Amino acid sequence: MLNVDLEACIGCKMCERVCPFAAIIVEPETKKAKVLDGCTLCGTCVGVCPVDALSIERKAVSEEEIALYKNVFIWGEWEKKGEKKVIKSVVLELLGKGKELAEKLDESLAVVLPGNNVEHLVPELFHYGADKVYLCEHELLEDYSTDGYTSVIASVIASEKPSIVLYGATPNGRDLAPRIAGRLALGLTADCTGLDINESRQLVQTRPAFGGNIMASILSPYTRPQMSTVRPNVFPKPVINVTKTGIVEEVEVNLRPVSIRTKIIEEIISQEDSINIEEAKILVSAGRGVGSKENLHFIDELAKAVEGTVSGSRPLVDLGWLPHPQQVGQSGKTVAPTLYFALGISGAVQHLVGMTSSDTVIAINKDKEAPIFEVADFGIVGDMFEIIQEFVKLVEEEKAKKTA
Repeated sequence: MLNVDLEACIGCKMCERVCPFAAIIVEPETKKAKVLDGCTLCGTCVGVCPVDALSIERKAVSEEEIALYKNVFIWGEWEKKGEKKVIKSVVLELLGKGKELAEKLDESLAVVLPGNNVEHLVPELFHYGADKVYLCEHELLEDYSTDGYTSVIASVIASEKPSIVLYGATPNGRDLAPRIAGRLALGLTADCTGLDINESRQLVQTRPAFGGNIMASILSPYTRPQMSTVRPNVFPKPVINVTKTGIVEEVEVNLRPVSIRTKIIEEIISQEDSINIEEAKILVSAGRGVGSKENLHFIDELAKAVEGTVSGSRPLVDLGWLPHPQQVGQSGKTVAPTLYFALGISGAVQHLVGMTSSDTVIAINKDKEAPIFEVADFGIVGDMFEIIQEFVKLVEEEKAKKTA
């Protein structure tokens, strides 16, 4: 329940202004806040109260209440590419897994889509499996903000009572999901690599633990919804069905500038951030076996020859030889290229977590016992630099034949 500390309340009406459901008012007679029956415990008012006069008392959900929570929800994260807004690939991947979970529960799959002028994104969500889209449009949602997006999505969750909510483990997803979990007093499992439904209809959330040495299966039996973030490229995209449609529900968004404490003044995209290894079709990845920063020119040579993108393991990033956005692995990015070159990479489990979704893996290492060979489709034991030079030579010869 939502509690009001009447002694602390100063009657500022901040709570009244930001409540998405008009479920709290400041009474004219007492000049104190009063909670009405429509309160969904979304927590928006608690976050803006300047004197901490509001608090939410939550209890574990009973079995009877748990039965009321139905359907799988996904946060419909989008990004700007130039002047165009597009759905992030991880959302499409989650739609495939979300549909599988929803079918096991015999429930429906929905997307919560906050933003401004994003209605054109709805058909694509239907084509990839969504049954329903909650369209939350407001000018204050033009750019991502923790406060704005938390308030809107938490309000929809509190009102619609889904049993499962999934987020992409993107920079914004890792910011948003724990904030919503905190506001609604829910559990959250981060960086999941597996999701399933058990015989008790609970979400089994699997993620690496203890440095990636074991896989932990986590349940959230006492609260609803169950929430997880999932790394990009963990699940495959479903087959698109351009004839599929669904239901669009336009959500009335009640946001005020005063409820958003941050504002984007300027956006600067660095050259490092412009390299997106998550979307690369061919990755040429280097490990500690490269020896020195100067030897990276061999890696660049091969990447140029095969029209690929350079990436690397954590040791190279720690040494400052490659920027963090190009790191593959548990503490870097999860990738799923068509072709992955593992050059001088031993194959520690922390690295394998990030690249095992690759279609084809070619490993080159002088140590024939290197664990990388256990996951590689093709393995070459020998001097990496000699092999790269021969490989580049063969590729260039093939290109010359095609242009002759």
